[in-house]
Amino acid sequence: MKLGVILMNLGGPGKQGEIRPFLASLFSDREIIRLPGGPVFQPALAQLIAGLRLSKVRRNYRQIGGGSPLLDLTRRQAEGLAAELGRRGFPARVAVAMRYSRPRADDALLALARGGFDRLVAVSLYPQYSRATTGSSVADLLRAMGRTGITGKLALVERYPEHPGYLDALALKVREGLRPESVVLFSAHGLPEKLVRAGDPYVGEIERTVAGVRARLPAGTPWRLGYQSRVGPVKWVGPDTEEVIRDLGREGARDVLAVPVAFVSDHIETLQEIDILYAGVARAAGIPSFRRSGSLNDSPAFLEALADLVLEAVA
Repeated sequence: MKLGVILMNLGGPGKQGEIRPFLASLFSDREIIRLPGGPVFQPALAQLIAGLRLSKVRRNYRQIGGGSPLLDLTRRQAEGLAAELGRRGFPARVAVAMRYSRPRADDALLALARGGFDRLVAVSLYPQYSRATTGSSVADLLRAMGRTGITGKLALVERYPEHPGYLDALALKVREGLRPESVVLFSAHGLPEKLVRAGDPYVGEIERTVAGVRARLPAGTPWRLGYQSRVGPVKWVGPDTEEVIRDLGREGARDVLAVPVAFVSDHIETLQEIDILYAGVARAAGIPSFRRSGSLNDSPAFLEALADLVLEAVA
């Protein structure tokens, strides 16, 4: 059986000139934000918002080299996953589908079709399900299948917040950075409260992931959970990661190890928001040591977990 696997992620601008189109694409997605005027006027408003945010976002990306490394890292994950599946006796081609930048779902499907496949598996690189992330990516993939006419028996890996392999891989990264005096600060991407009230399972799945990682750490390791990357005037789930850091400073924490619990790869939220912005907040709060555990990226343990998820989906 030859597998065709698609890794789905957010995407990001690889260079400065790609930032505005990326932002416009992001804010055009009504699964994330429903702007006034309905779907007819949302693209125009998205362009306006992208222009208003452009200067700040460009500055943030310049702090990490000018663009996002997410595509390169996801391609490395794809190569590593194909190799891992091959070692297990399952030949596979693995393609990348980004939601708001190239390559898109159409590109991934066409790439896999050229090599042929017997089963198609789509894997979300958001471990915890949300309508705004995995839900949007899956809907985009299904539309792309309709546009391209490339069909087949599709298996979906939409969530794995408590998958043992994923938790093992994440806990390994945390243990590598842990010190006796460390407070572990799990930081997840935020979500508007209205989505949670409407039944979105994301926050509950984040909490289950945190519980699973904590069970794999030394007993009694102090920890906190915060949510980052808030955008716009609506109310978001909390507590805010920045406020948690200030609280830890007031409590006399000497070493804080930040863990990006909802992200499997380095990108702007880890490299700039945590490593630069939150490190500055920690210094101002009087915390002598603020560090981040390594992202999963293409670590062997994470690639093994992805291979497990793919094979479980097609079993």
